[in-house]
Amino acid sequence: MNQGRIWCVVNPTVGLPLFLGSVALIALIVHHEVLSNVPYFAGYWAGGS
Repeated sequence: MNQGRIWCVVNPTVGLPLFLGSVALIALIVHHEVLSNVPYFAGYWAGGS
């Protein structure tokens, strides 16, 4: 592991869920922003083709 010494500072039971949660949150934000800014998505949700 390249950055193995980080676990000397942060406990893995705190660091791993925090890291994975932040990755999931960033992914959700990116997906929301992309889908909010494309012209066809609102029509798709409204039942258009």
